[in-house]
Amino acid sequence: MESSVRLEINKLLEKQFPNCKIKVEGDNGHYGIDITGEIFSGLNSVKRQQSVYQVINDYIKNGTIHAVIIKACTPDEI
Repeated sequence: MESSVRLEINKLLEKQFPNCKIKVEGDNGHYGIDITGEIFSGLNSVKRQQSVYQVINDYIKNGTIHAVIIKACTPDEI
């Protein structure tokens, strides 16, 4: 069963990155986000992660997300 926080994070990411494949895992404040899409073409790894952090920043600020690992790539990099 998926946690409500995972579902909320997934919905936010789907809204911001509509043409991407998104997978959110984890619970209890520790999450992993795998996101794949052409939107990341031409961006270095820091810029890719920053774009994802912008979407989930409120969850980080309020303590819902304590730790997160983000893997953001293009389909060619899989």
